[in-house]
Amino acid sequence: MPQDSDCKSSKFVDVLRHYGPITRNDSMYDERVQEMHRKKGIQSFEFPSYYIEEIVANFKQEQPQSVILTGTAGDGKTYYCRQTWNALGGDSLIWSREEKINTLNLGSKTLVVVKDLSEVQDEQKGDILSRLNDSLYENESNEVFLIAGNDGQLIDALSHPSISTKVAKLKLLVEDLLVDEVSRSADVSLKLFNLSRIQTASTFPAILGQVLNHPAWNDCVDCSFGGAAIGAKVCPIFENRRRLMVDDGNNITIERLIELLRLCDLDGLHLPIRQQLLLIANMLLGHSYAGDGLLKCKEIPKIVESGKVSAGSLYGNVFGENLPERRRESIDVFQTLRRFGIGNETSNKIDNMLIFGTDDTSVVAQFDELVRADSVYGADQNYLTKQSAYLEAEDLESRVEFLDLLRRQRQRLFFVTPSNMVTSLSLWELSLYHDAGNYLNLVYGSLVAGQPVSKQIINKLVKGLNRIFTGMMANNQQDLVLASSGHYSQARVCRVFEDKISAVPRRGEYVSVELDKRAHKPILKVSITSSSAIEPAVFELSLTRFEYLCRVADGALPTSFSQECYEDILSFKTKILRQLVNRRMQEESQAEDPDRMELCLLDVGEDGNVIEKRLEVVFCS
Repeated sequence: MPQDSDCKSSKFVDVLRHYGPITRNDSMYDERVQEMHRKKGIQSFEFPSYYIEEIVANFKQEQPQSVILTGTAGDGKTYYCRQTWNALGGDSLIWSREEKINTLNLGSKTLVVVKDLSEVQDEQKGDILSRLNDSLYENESNEVFLIAGNDGQLIDALSHPSISTKVAKLKLLVEDLLVDEVSRSADVSLKLFNLSRIQTASTFPAILGQVLNHPAWNDCVDCSFGGAAIGAKVCPIFENRRRLMVDDGNNITIERLIELLRLCDLDGLHLPIRQQLLLIANMLLGHSYAGDGLLKCKEIPKIVESGKVSAGSLYGNVFGENLPERRRESIDVFQTLRRFGIGNETSNKIDNMLIFGTDDTSVVAQFDELVRADSVYGADQNYLTKQSAYLEAEDLESRVEFLDLLRRQRQRLFFVTPSNMVTSLSLWELSLYHDAGNYLNLVYGSLVAGQPVSKQIINKLVKGLNRIFTGMMANNQQDLVLASSGHYSQARVCRVFEDKISAVPRRGEYVSVELDKRAHKPILKVSITSSSAIEPAVFELSLTRFEYLCRVADGALPTSFSQECYEDILSFKTKILRQLVNRRMQEESQAEDPDRMELCLLDVGEDGNVIEKRLEVVFCS
């Protein structure tokens, strides 16, 4: 067994802790991050900068345009400014000073760089924005600007009474660019880059690679608690890094994590770079028995000796299991990932294996492969002891402890189960989103590959829509049934038949799932006519909405989802009914006999399909 003296203290681990969820998080500010790396002699990280080349090229041209960088806190706006400054030949010593506004000569122009608009005094802020407005609309300025600021703070600054009248055009322009999600207007010499539009799933692999492959890890090579240790005696930091290292481009754990992050993107949940770094640091260093929940090298010998290595499992660290609940709930990335419910949601197949795997011959092979084979974070001696106590109905405390271990194993299995076993084990049942795998692969994956979404998926969505639109357990899948209550289209139960829309394209009618090219997200589109004068009704098909419709189609009432989903779908129904009204007006259809009207009521037949019962109403004078 290695001794305490054999545990080398790593400067890189000390630096990495500062990116994690510690009380004083110096990774909040780009300047402090750079200073920390310099003091420790640790090479800085180089993060993905999707717009840097375009921004630098812009400022190098003869007539550069001003640039606004916006996004949420931690998206890397100041980092972009520093990279641009360096690329244009700016002095790094000048940049490292405390000033929030710096200038750089660009030939006939002067570049004014504002690192963070929120940290500039109101008077200076007003002056900068007024000068930016003049440079765009007065055509007499020799200044161009690079301004970083959160979108909300930027609009607030432009709305300040002292300058609001003077910068009214600029404010309107910025609002239009943000709402339309475009980077520039053809009429004004300004570009706006919203870093929050960059998908988390796209940036995360590069950031993770920067951390895992940093040359400073070489300091750990000679540590006795590293690769030379075996099984539960290994350093949890070393073990977590080893499991995350990509093996021939095929790492199931990273693939599953990126799937979760992509689902977050598609559901409108953005994680800035700062939160991604926090997640990576916590995955590597997180441990329930460490100070601040993050390991230091000097704590490793004691944790290894006490047999508590498993409390540093990266699979639990993904969800902040190493942190107290109150602290965990205050951190965005853990709030976002924990909404999937992985660990708390149960799967009969997986739970049977985890509980009875040592005795049940039908699952023992799976248990040996997926649980017992992992002696560090899987079936260690503690797990096997608690499992036995649980099965033998021993003391309540042991049962409670095993249920917690069971939850941790569900989390681990989600990240290590081979792809060829995902369907047979119903792996996504470990998540609150049972249909997330279909959404990711059969909807989004198909659309990105340029393939149509399968008929089976469309039919299921139509079935879910019909049950919500009518308020009845309708089984119709080939047609979208439009109904109202006669005077109120959003009643919970609607029995007055309005029309049917063919789900299969026919005479301008169709129900389709397409990829919104601007937002790069799936949308549900319903058209009731081939007339170009009536645009199809469009509904953003987020993960949550997709899951809701699938649950309803399967006959479940998904109370775990917000009432907001139901209301959103009824609003979509109203859009389609408005299409129907416009089509009727366009066709100018009128009853042949003004004293007679046909009313059609809906019911559900024995086969579950909607039945139309037509009534003739005669008006008597």
